[in-house]
Amino acid sequence: MSKNHWNERFSQEGYFYGKHPNEFIKEKSKILPNQARVGCFAEGEGRNAVYLATLGHDVTSFDQSDAGLEKTKELAKESGVTVHTIQMDLVKEKAPRETFDAAVLVFGHVPGPDQSNFINNIIDSVKPGGYVLFELYSKAQIDYKTGGPPIVDNLYDPSDILAWIKDYHCLHFYYGEAERIEGTGHTGMGHVIQVAIKK
Repeated sequence: MSKNHWNERFSQEGYFYGKHPNEFIKEKSKILPNQARVGCFAEGEGRNAVYLATLGHDVTSFDQSDAGLEKTKELAKESGVTVHTIQMDLVKEKAPRETFDAAVLVFGHVPGPDQSNFINNIIDSVKPGGYVLFELYSKAQIDYKTGGPPIVDNLYDPSDILAWIKDYHCLHFYYGEAERIEGTGHTGMGHVIQVAIKK
């Protein structure tokens, strides 16, 4: 979806996906080293970035939406932490290479032809030995109608994900149902793909 789409959505009152972190990220953040340098990608209004900053990590939030990044700054201030923000279209632009101790992606959905480069861009941002955590909606989510894009091409195939992570040490892989109540954007049982890898 376009930058204008997300700016319009994130300019509305309140936080579309809520202020609380994604449950998978909350659970798996325990594997991160103390005071890690973390990149949060396609991070929207900053709920995961701010949560990780409250744990003592040095967090940079990337998103194409200026409105989302402004919300991130507001939420960080409200929580008494600092989150660095960078406006970037991760389909068209390269993230800093081998910069972070960990990368996080939650429900970052792009058209099918761009997905491989998008995911590899995020993995490439992590130093060797670092961690990558992401939760995405699978193509099966199209039938749940509880969140995510309404276009099946913008959802993910687990076989594609496995192909993209095959060169790394897989700590966790899950393909199946998970309930997500996150603001007004995610509203119940959905079908997800979860990944935790060590580079």
